Amino acid sequence: MDEEAVSVNDIPEGAAIIDVREDDEWEAGHIDGALHVPLGDLPTRLDDLPLDDDMYVICRTGGRSHRAVAWLTTNGFDAYHVAGGMGSWNLDNGKPIVSENGQEPWVM
Repeated sequence: MDEEAVSVNDIPEGAAIIDVREDDEWEAGHIDGALHVPLGDLPTRLDDLPLDDDMYVICRTGGRSHRAVAWLTTNGFDAYHVAGGMGSWNLDNGKPIVSENGQEPWVM
């Protein structure tokens, strides 16, 4: 099954968003309420994922989320790739982000 790309504006309110970026990227700026699961940790963090919900997977520009969604859908999850990643979320569409370090959040 080919994964679907979803625009940041098509993510339903309250949907499960999985951020597969690295720790430093997450700490600099992420979507409030998203679940942080770095791409390399995905196979060992399956218990952390919402089994019965659609997941919207995001990274910086789309490469890692594309790989994550391919892996998740192969393993029976309902996952969608967020087209354009965090660049599209924050830089292109001005959607809010938060940081973990108390500094002004930004996408790195």
